Amino acid sequence: MKSMYTIACWLLSLCLLQNAVAQSGYKVAAHFPVSGNGGWDYINLQPASNQLYIAHGTQVNIIDKNNGDSLGVIANTIGVHGIAFVPALAKGFTSNGGSNSVSVFRLDNHAVIDQIATGVNPDAIFYETYSKKIITCNGRSKDLSIIDPVAHKVVHTIAVGGKPETAVSNGKGKVYVNIEDKNEIVVVDMNKMEVVAHWSIAPGQSPTGLVIDNDTHRLFAGCDDHLMVIDADNGKVVADLPIGAGCDGVVLDPALHYICTSNGVGNMTVVKETNKNQFEVVENVPTMRGARTSCVDEDTHAIYMPTAQFEPMQPGEKGRPKIKPGTFQVLKIVHE
Repeated sequence: MKSMYTIACWLLSLCLLQNAVAQSGYKVAAHFPVSGNGGWDYINLQPASNQLYIAHGTQVNIIDKNNGDSLGVIANTIGVHGIAFVPALAKGFTSNGGSNSVSVFRLDNHAVIDQIATGVNPDAIFYETYSKKIITCNGRSKDLSIIDPVAHKVVHTIAVGGKPETAVSNGKGKVYVNIEDKNEIVVVDMNKMEVVAHWSIAPGQSPTGLVIDNDTHRLFAGCDDHLMVIDADNGKVVADLPIGAGCDGVVLDPALHYICTSNGVGNMTVVKETNKNQFEVVENVPTMRGARTSCVDEDTHAIYMPTAQFEPMQPGEKGRPKIKPGTFQVLKIVHE
């Protein structure tokens, strides 16, 4: 009996130890209220600053990443989706899906200084460091607008054969684009300014968020309830991992080797990248319903997600639930 009791205690201790190790160290530490109503999309942190930018209906709200204090608003960004920065030029850029345009603003005072016509419904936007161009993913015209951030004009348009959702770069001339309605990633050669490959990510469907680890050459595509890991050199599927439903954003913390998916169902799936071929789901961290996009502060390891509270769905009601007025907020998730 004593021997059985000892074994039972040992097994219990082992289980507790495994559970302790399995925890990711993330938790929601703050809820920052943000003024204004309407929907939201991407959130982004200006490099080397405390300024957090949130795409919010017809404007961009700017808050302090530490305490949530309001730092300004960029108005008249109709149907804004995303924000990109070119610190060397002291400029920022917003993708305005409702007006098929990009707004150019100054980083020092947030004043809008120009508007650039793009393809139809520009969604994700980012600064591509190899070509030194701003790129928008245009959902309805199914192409990319390649923008000169100095001249403020579109210099190339690249058809991608489907709805581009998010794009990332390897910093060496290749851009990878999630094609949401084709369940694939296309590869764009920034020297040729054309698509050079189409990679299926089956069984992943409706890819949205996308990040790249340029050390391991791995792409991480957030799908409906899967995280697909793709070899960025040849397009092969390396891993298929379960995540929470409603993912619209993926972030990578290179120091922690964590890939985190923000899931609209109300949690954040944390995946550990042990090496280029070994991945493990560590935890589903509770967040809030609707917190589906995110950005990471690599200096502090904090992750930020916009969301709001919702009205109850009525019987027979379809579509997205209505947002409760005055409840828009940003979650600050810290790593301890």
